[in-house]
Amino acid sequence: MRRGLISRSPVELPDAVFDARLAGVRAAMRAAQLDALLVYTNNTRPAGVSWLVGFVPYWSEALLVVPRETAPYLVAALTFRVKTWIELVSHLGEVLHNPRVGLKAAQQIASGQKDAAIGVVDFDGLPAGIAEDLHAGGPELRVSDASALFAKLRSKADPAEIALANKAAAIAHDALAQARGETLNAMIAAVERRARLLGAEEIYIAAAPDLARDPAFRRIEGEGALGEHHALRATVAYKGTWVRLVRTFCEASLARQAAARFAEAAAPLPSDRGFASGFESYLVEGCRMAQPLEPLLGSRLADGHPPAPGALVSVEGRIAVSGRTVPVGAPVLLGGEGQAASLLIDPLFD
Repeated sequence: MRRGLISRSPVELPDAVFDARLAGVRAAMRAAQLDALLVYTNNTRPAGVSWLVGFVPYWSEALLVVPRETAPYLVAALTFRVKTWIELVSHLGEVLHNPRVGLKAAQQIASGQKDAAIGVVDFDGLPAGIAEDLHAGGPELRVSDASALFAKLRSKADPAEIALANKAAAIAHDALAQARGETLNAMIAAVERRARLLGAEEIYIAAAPDLARDPAFRRIEGEGALGEHHALRATVAYKGTWVRLVRTFCEASLARQAAARFAEAAAPLPSDRGFASGFESYLVEGCRMAQPLEPLLGSRLADGHPPAPGALVSVEGRIAVSGRTVPVGAPVLLGGEGQAASLLIDPLFD
């Protein structure tokens, strides 16, 4: 369950942004001869629905239905108690409530056309119970996988998404700059407090308490003993846009060298050849459909999904500098054809 404030900002996300995104989706639906598109959302898979209509669930689940011609509507498992809030934070035609969202969505679609062609985004990630309810509510509906269709539409970030990612990156940087205290938990608490005050919808902190022993990031349970060199990673959500940023606590000269080599390695993305030399490991994450940060490329990924030019991604890696492992990471905007990728924010701290 989320803990931050989820609200609508008509300045940062005006109706025109959602209308343009829906227009692109509908053009693709017409080309694919789809009558409606279904996008599932819950608190771990919010990104598809939030991109299209702005809705981000605190908990529970919902299905967004995008008809080819009429306004999109949401079928939510949440009760009528939150109907007004959903309408305030979303760009929707209607909100329907039913604990069996798949059944209700199918019945609603079939009431207009019993054999409608339905495309499901992130088809393989749809819960089995909802898939079964779709068939029960509309046994003659023709359901197909619309994942590739949607992923192509989301592949390049629009100006509104870039602006939100910049804001999220600024929140993450400001929050990590507040990581002070004698214990790891005190540092984490200071980071979380600052991010919430700056308007983060969510923030998750992972730590590598002692880089000499283990450079891997993990969620902290209890109190971890701090080594001479340690690192924090902040994952921040703002208005439905997620980024990751890393801060390593080490000598300033090591941090500067690592940051410079990281920026140089990220510049050729979507080609990851820049990470082949000198990096112990690396990971590129971004949003294709519903997961806000899905692994796309990495040293430990057998099969990936290379991001397209113009995509927003979060990149992290571990680099050896003067015999020490230095984690580094930041959100990155990939350039257009022939253009270098660029960091949204400098991963250095005073």
